[in-house]
Amino acid sequence: MGMMQEFKEFAVKGNVVDLAVGVIIGAAFGKIVDSVVADLIMPVVGSIFGSLDFSSLYVVLGKVPAGTVMTLEALKKAGVPVLAYGNFITIAVNFIILAFIIFMMVKQINRMKRAAPPAAAPATPEDIVLLREIRDNLKR
Repeated sequence: MGMMQEFKEFAVKGNVVDLAVGVIIGAAFGKIVDSVVADLIMPVVGSIFGSLDFSSLYVVLGKVPAGTVMTLEALKKAGVPVLAYGNFITIAVNFIILAFIIFMMVKQINRMKRAAPPAAAPATPEDIVLLREIRDNLKR
């Protein structure tokens, strides 16, 4: 029963609970960033470079069976090796945006920590003040 009690103490510690909340919020935030990249940024980037859909960019590495439609999904279904670099580009842009947003958040948090006034020192209890006075009087 000691191990269960120890696990319970570990699981309800503030750090573990904070980490769990962070992971859940991070997963939801990741979905938002995925949507921003896929729905807002990649269409603009794709139109600049002449391709509207990066996910359909690929290079065929093997022999294509006769009658196979030349789409990424059809080639993968047919077992043809393909280098799907368009999906990698999308994920890389997604990562860069997510890293930048996290950097900006950490930068703001650090700025707010520096701006917070230092906490006032707690008042010294009266008995300690009296003992210090007695000590100082005895030194004379």
